[in-house]
Amino acid sequence: MTQSAISIRGLEKTYAGGKQALKGIDLEIPRGSMFGLLGPNGAGKSTMINILAGLVNKTGGKADIWGFDIDDHPRNAKRSIGIVPQELVFDAFFTPFETLELQAGLFGVPKPERRTMELLEAVHLADKAHVYSRTLSGGMKRRLLVAKALVHNPPVLVLDEPTAGVDIELRQQLWDYVRTLHAMGTTVVLTTHYLEEAEALCDRIAIVNNGAIVANDLTSVLLSTAGDKKLIVTVDRDLAGVPPGLGDRTELKSGRILTLTYDKRTRNAGQVLAAVAAAGLGVVDVSTQEADLEDVFLELTRG
Repeated sequence: MTQSAISIRGLEKTYAGGKQALKGIDLEIPRGSMFGLLGPNGAGKSTMINILAGLVNKTGGKADIWGFDIDDHPRNAKRSIGIVPQELVFDAFFTPFETLELQAGLFGVPKPERRTMELLEAVHLADKAHVYSRTLSGGMKRRLLVAKALVHNPPVLVLDEPTAGVDIELRQQLWDYVRTLHAMGTTVVLTTHYLEEAEALCDRIAIVNNGAIVANDLTSVLLSTAGDKKLIVTVDRDLAGVPPGLGDRTELKSGRILTLTYDKRTRNAGQVLAAVAAAGLGVVDVSTQEADLEDVFLELTRG
């Protein structure tokens, strides 16, 4: 068995009509990690996840889940992964309890080993266990899908846009539960459009663009690659405009506040402040603002 939770080598997918969704993806997701898989719409993230789930046939390449090849050992591979899809897929006329019991049966989980009520309690749906699923709110349905993905106790959990349409309180509850699962050893793979979530949660991030991996590194390393930094300076008098000599990346935010953006790889804060002093301005206050994951994401996927 490999030491990766998911190992992807040369994965390709070309749809009928010639659309190439994946262009030879190579990706290793370490066991026990909280891994972010990011990319713009249409980048190939969902295609990759659907191939791992067995819902889409790949055109080429190899993929292992927990050491099991998805072609040679499909049953073991599927038992090793739980997937929470973007779409709210469930039978509206089943109760949450029945939904989890059916899913457990499909995975061959013996009745004495099923954790139906435990899972419903974990996602705060125990009081809705026996109502029709169609009566649940959008956030409740999303949490039901998380419980459904966990009925067979998989070592890998994939969350595909899990907090889309979920309010702030329920999102926090969901992440608290995911952190608990991760602390217990579950490998978590997350796709999200909320980049601040990925930055806060994930220890490693890969960015997909146009069917190819354009970045794959520790979150801290990715953040350090962003070259731009901002210096927010409050000066000693009101300004009518940006003084000459401060560069075309300087903005006047209000009468006395200047935002100076510079490339930290070629300049430092002392040089920027020296330029402010050379313009005849006194500095009353100064603060810095580092690039965030959104800046890195835009830089890597632009164009």
